Amino acid sequence: MSLGVSGVLSRIQQLQSQLGLTPLTTDPASAGTVTTKKGPTGDASFASMLTDATGAPVPAIGGGTSGDDVVAAAKKYLGTPYVFGSTNPDKGLDCSGLVQRAYADLGIQLPRNSWQQAKAGEPVAGLAEAKPGDILAFDSPVDHVGIYLGDNKMIAAPKPGDHVKIQKVWETPTQIRRVVTDSASVAAQNMAAVRPAALSGNSALAGVPYGDLFVKAGAKYGVSPKLLAAVAKVESGYNPEAVSKVGARGLMQLMPSTARGLGVDNAFDPEQAIFGGAKLLARNLREFKSVPLALAAYNAGGGAVKKYDGIPPFAETQAYVPKVQKALAALGG
Repeated sequence: MSLGVSGVLSRIQQLQSQLGLTPLTTDPASAGTVTTKKGPTGDASFASMLTDATGAPVPAIGGGTSGDDVVAAAKKYLGTPYVFGSTNPDKGLDCSGLVQRAYADLGIQLPRNSWQQAKAGEPVAGLAEAKPGDILAFDSPVDHVGIYLGDNKMIAAPKPGDHVKIQKVWETPTQIRRVVTDSASVAAQNMAAVRPAALSGNSALAGVPYGDLFVKAGAKYGVSPKLLAAVAKVESGYNPEAVSKVGARGLMQLMPSTARGLGVDNAFDPEQAIFGGAKLLARNLREFKSVPLALAAYNAGGGAVKKYDGIPPFAETQAYVPKVQKALAALGG
């Protein structure tokens, strides 16, 4: 027997309660705003699951992110070859894979398929009203999507034998959807849903200090909660008041200037520190596409990783990366 929308939301609320996460609204009028934030890899999103379970489209709304951010995220994949069915940019991307990946890099999870993405967010009346970052969908039924850049141009992965590129909008879209706005008020609607798999996958964090915060931050920024916990163990031994000899502070050992750049006002606050560290790790993972290199950048800075085209030859960094990897392995990661 189908659970229905209210049944699914009730179950998610129970799971969030067990993890100490912000409760998911069960107001039927708010059901269309549910979205899950997780990384660019993994199983189907909660939004997609809810669509499959109820047959109703589930708009994904991202607050605090602009359309220009979406465009910048998509442009990182220019030149990536078209590979049908792929969501891994190291191998290639198809049209919906590009759209999903660009939004996921910003912490906003969209459904996988183009026809599902054509139901995300809010409708836009026409191309004249479209803004950068909007999703353009084509044909009926929808079989192609791209991201609008403005000036009648879009970025897309067009077809086999081609690659991610900027091109003119060659025909009138059948759907235009706006997933993000610049309004800070929308952020309050952007709630993370936790699926049952997330519980079993992070069971090793049950006895780890601040385990619930690692799960929350990991879900928001698309970073493994176990990796975050491993970094915190090596950085501070889970001590929120730790201060290094060079002035790094808190659980995640953020330097004051780094903390400010991440929007962390108080690095000694465990929640701020963990979310700031997750944001930094997510940025490093997107840039270097390698856990060891992302860790090296966390320790020595991204500039050093670029300069040496790998893990810098610093004794501290050379020792740091395997320490975190060992701590991650101990957590089952």
